Amino acid sequence: MNRRHLLKSAAATALASSCSSLDTSPPDSLIIDTHQHLWDRSQLHLPWLADAPQVLRKDYRTAEYRAAFAELNVKSIYMEVDVAPSDHEKEADFITGLCREGNTTTIAATIGGRPASPQFEGYITNYKATGYVKGVRQVLHGDSTPRGFCLQPDFVRGIRALGEHRLNFELTMRPTELHDGAKLTALCPDTRFVLDHCGNGDPKAFNPKLASDQKRSCKPDEWKRGIDACAARPNVVCKISGIVAFVPPGKWHAEDLAPVVNHCLDAFGPDRVFFGGDWPVCLLGSPVRGWVDALRQIVSSRPASERRKLWSRNAIKFYGLSV
Repeated sequence: MNRRHLLKSAAATALASSCSSLDTSPPDSLIIDTHQHLWDRSQLHLPWLADAPQVLRKDYRTAEYRAAFAELNVKSIYMEVDVAPSDHEKEADFITGLCREGNTTTIAATIGGRPASPQFEGYITNYKATGYVKGVRQVLHGDSTPRGFCLQPDFVRGIRALGEHRLNFELTMRPTELHDGAKLTALCPDTRFVLDHCGNGDPKAFNPKLASDQKRSCKPDEWKRGIDACAARPNVVCKISGIVAFVPPGKWHAEDLAPVVNHCLDAFGPDRVFFGGDWPVCLLGSPVRGWVDALRQIVSSRPASERRKLWSRNAIKFYGLSV
């Protein structure tokens, strides 16, 4: 950690000790997980699971999620799981019903959708009325999605409709296409965007020893320029999530993830970042507790106020949560 962060931390500690009105609870005493996946293969069809690693080809439900986050005070926002488009309404009905039950960690949701569809606005209007749906995602980094798809006129029209309905769009893109994401956010200035998974920054790009014979998808400088372009847009926030899935299990340390995390934190600033668990996809690299502990270590020298924003306060404000 650099000296500037250490000095900031010391100053924040001194201020806290002199002002009893400040919140002195641990910065991560409450965790808002903004990226919770759940799936039951008997209920929803996830085509991509057919070719997924074995660890993901099983059911992951609330009980398993609670066990993964055992002993942590966590509230979660469901993230759509790229079901077959014919199952979008079924998925949305399932998750809004789960939120409505009130006996789970899940308190809000980002649902799947197809912004370019002529029926998209009616679809989002229906689910916004539940009060639990905060936004929409269409995965853009799959092989079937061509480069530049997010800039097509019909897609842009749908994203603008989200802004009109005060709903967010979550950007999950190839790291080589982040400039397209920045262009989309400029075309839709009244829509708020969440850049998922640190813009799919790959820690292996910063540490060739982790790469083995795996092909690296984006050079570090190219990814950084894409992140900076997105961060320059005031209607974009960044989700610190997903990157642990890129590293080989058991062969990485917190410092291997730090270059990606720290660049995003510095580019977006302390008010436009929040945590995402990405469970169970994170299992490709680590149990979710390993990811939480690594992130705690990476940000340990930053001021407590900034860490609290990362773990919970920014997400509460951005998604309009009641916790």
